[in-house]
Amino acid sequence: MTAILIPFIILGVLLLLLATFAVLGRWRGGRYLRPIVTWLSKVPLIGRGLKKASMAQLERENPDLASAVRKLEAFGTPKTFEQGQKALSRLSPAELKAYRAYLAEAGDELPVPEATNRAARRSRAQPGVMPTPRPTVRKKRR
Repeated sequence: MTAILIPFIILGVLLLLLATFAVLGRWRGGRYLRPIVTWLSKVPLIGRGLKKASMAQLERENPDLASAVRKLEAFGTPKTFEQGQKALSRLSPAELKAYRAYLAEAGDELPVPEATNRAARRSRAQPGVMPTPRPTVRKKRR
């Protein structure tokens, strides 16, 4: 008798989980669902499935942006401004336009390069670090 109820119990638990996800996704713009999905994305099988579903949805909505994201992911995370520029130079004009539109919509901006000359690096004050004292009087050379 209990063996017959096991499939119904499993189905009921899965239905309850689906309803919970639906309610959390609708309530306050999914504010409480985001941490759960972030945690679930760390599980290898679920993370790959979520990434694949996300890319499929993006490809249906904006194929140029999906292609740009794929190329940028293949390039890896740029560590310097020059690497970022090199990654962006690999995009076609349509992909670059779609990527810039996405960044503008998301509220992000393209990274601005930091000054790389010596005077600019010296002028940047680091918190908690005292600048090296300069001598006030120079000795005459003979």
